[in-house]
Amino acid sequence: MIGARVVQKVSSTRGFAKVAPHVIPALDRAVHRITRGRVLLSAQMLPGVVLTSTGARSGLHRRTPLACMPEDEGRTWILIGSNFGREGHPAWTANLLAHPEAEVSWKGTDIPVTATLLTGEERAAVWKTALAFWPPYATYQARIEREIRLFRIVRR
Repeated sequence: MIGARVVQKVSSTRGFAKVAPHVIPALDRAVHRITRGRVLLSAQMLPGVVLTSTGARSGLHRRTPLACMPEDEGRTWILIGSNFGREGHPAWTANLLAHPEAEVSWKGTDIPVTATLLTGEERAAVWKTALAFWPPYATYQARIEREIRLFRIVRR
């Protein structure tokens, strides 16, 4: 599948890390809204959800389109706080740490979920699976000092 390899190579570049955070989420939100949750543009390459979390400081609802790694046939998901390989954890990870109860839109269905930050051996095992799932995560991790946060979200 040459298309996937090209996308993986492009998504590993620093240029992509600078541009993508401003373009991809905005496009995803617009398409998701227009299609009433049935289509997530970035999910054409990777599975995706729209996470609705509570702001860690503001307390306001925040909607964030995210790539995800489904587990257990779509009953649980792994969210990877790669932030496109940029310094600083993405805001949604702080939101989940402060308020683990959230909601995801998965294939047009809104699902209440609870998030758990993965640590230790559990994180190491999931990280290995995530690298097989989307190899650019290794490039993202190599270019930053922080450890990329991994969350497992499960239905409430």
